[in-house]
Amino acid sequence: MTKTEGRTASAAVKDILLSNPDGLREVIRTVMQEVLEAEMDEALGAAKGERTPERLGYRSGHYGRTLITRVGKLELRVPQDRSGHFSTELFERYQRSERALVATLAEMYVQGVSTRKVKAITEELCGHAFSASSISAINKRLDESLKAFAERSLQEPFAYLILDARYEKVREAGVVMSQAVLIAVGIDWDGRRQILSVEMAGRESRSAWKDFLVRLKGRGLKGVELVVSDDHAGLVAAIGEVIPEAVWQRCYVHFLRNALDHLPRKHGDDCLQELRWLYDRRDLDEAKADLAAWLGKWSVRYPRLTSWVEETIEQTLTFFRLPRQHHKHLKSTNMLERLNEEIRRRTYVVRIFPNTESCLRLVRALAVETHENWMEANRYINMDDLREHKKLALRQAA
Repeated sequence: MTKTEGRTASAAVKDILLSNPDGLREVIRTVMQEVLEAEMDEALGAAKGERTPERLGYRSGHYGRTLITRVGKLELRVPQDRSGHFSTELFERYQRSERALVATLAEMYVQGVSTRKVKAITEELCGHAFSASSISAINKRLDESLKAFAERSLQEPFAYLILDARYEKVREAGVVMSQAVLIAVGIDWDGRRQILSVEMAGRESRSAWKDFLVRLKGRGLKGVELVVSDDHAGLVAAIGEVIPEAVWQRCYVHFLRNALDHLPRKHGDDCLQELRWLYDRRDLDEAKADLAAWLGKWSVRYPRLTSWVEETIEQTLTFFRLPRQHHKHLKSTNMLERLNEEIRRRTYVVRIFPNTESCLRLVRALAVETHENWMEANRYINMDDLREHKKLALRQAA
């Protein structure tokens, strides 16, 4: 597309949005219609009316399809081919996260939240009020796909495993309580991130994490060399029991937050900032040299902090065993924290879930959405770096 064409297209879209209050819906409808036609062209190997020996079939009109979105109801014309083989994933993929939210709101209605409030929310988010039968059908289809995702076999090995938990408010037996959402992300040998598991637990206990990890291994989790997590005692114990072959990296971000507990209320920022700089060093020797200097500088002023750091910081330096290119990705759980932020943004709409099942449904649907985006993106890290790092370590050991 030339610059002139780009400006013309932008101007056309701007005119639509300014002249028509429903302009955004019309723009999205037009784009999605074009996607459907392009999918048909690709499936048939030829555009409409094009004569080519590579053609694989012929068009056979259209049928109507309504798509409910956050900008309202879209009326689309889905192309058909004569053999009836053409199908599109556009609707399923576009609506998956929408269904999760609508299904959760539906369960709020079932559990006694006012009809008016639920209807108002669904109409505001989706531009459409769903019937009870429609919601039931959505729930059923969604639950089936989420169960398949949650129980899928893990065929390939995962060198890196990142674990974390967040909490959601859930009503059980009439009482609102916090329940833990346990999440595991793996990085395979292609360097791609995958969400391996999302489960609910009453609390973040050793037994809950152990059961979580045992189920992961039962699905085929293998080859884990490094686990990254915070220092929750139950989680650390479960890692050592279920994945003893892996080394553990304590998230340095959580570590720095915990350091605040060992400082007086009024303190300068320089102390923790200098401690944070240790994690940017090239190798372990540099980090330990800086640590010694840091301890010498601050031990008189903050003896409680420096004593605690000296005893526990080794747990946060495991990542120096990895190739330097992997340090920024594996020294913390920040990658999983970003996923948690997205979950928090979406679950905020509900505030209090009517039951555990509705919470798990929404969070898993969001996890599937993120997982698919990760799998379609470029690799997260280059695992050739780790392969070369291990070869070098073997040569040095010999």
